[in-house]
Amino acid sequence: MLVNGKNECIQCSIDNCAYHAKSEDYCTLEKIKVGTHEKNPTKKECTDCESFKNQA
Repeated sequence: MLVNGKNECIQCSIDNCAYHAKSEDYCTLEKIKVGTHEKNPTKKECTDCESFKNQA
C-alpha cells in the first residue's frame, strides 16, 4: 500500500532507479519482482530487483 507516494513495505537505497521515492529510501511501486542472475543463487548478492528502471 502506498503512503505519501511510497511503499513502506519495500525499502530501497537505489536512488538512480526511476521508482525510488527520492526523499526517503523506499520504492514507489505497489510490488516488485525479485529474480537472480545466477543458475544456483547461494548469497544475497546473487539476487536482483527485476523491477529496476534506470532514471534517465
